[in-house]
Amino acid sequence: MAHRSSRRPTASAPAACPCGLPAEYADCCGRLHRGSAHATSPQELMRSRYSAFVVGDTAYLLRTWHPSTRPPALELDTGLRWQRLEIVATEGGGPFHSEGVVEFRAHYRQAGRNGAMCERSRFSHLDGAWVYVDGDVTVTD
Repeated sequence: MAHRSSRRPTASAPAACPCGLPAEYADCCGRLHRGSAHATSPQELMRSRYSAFVVGDTAYLLRTWHPSTRPPALELDTGLRWQRLEIVATEGGGPFHSEGVVEFRAHYRQAGRNGAMCERSRFSHLDGAWVYVDGDVTVTD
């Protein structure tokens, strides 16, 4: 996802969770962002990371990034508005797996144009928690 200017989480987070599940943000991805729960699967982590991009929670994004691939800092593009997330496919990531893959499409609007970022993301189970490792990204307009 785009990495430009830094933002903190919004003071009034959205009521509906940006991840697309039928739950309020506070009870869905918000609990992961606050640290009161941890993602139980790569898909749940992917959804919470997408929501973190939507609300501008760079601290959560960095905290859930594998140390071997984590950037030293993260700046988000403030001109980009994430609109919705589609999970395309998942592989692995079950309770007995140490790795998992989530393929997704994240729709956005920037400079009056719609686009989509597609990524095949790799996740690893590290020290009892799922973390984002890296991904193969394509962007479409």
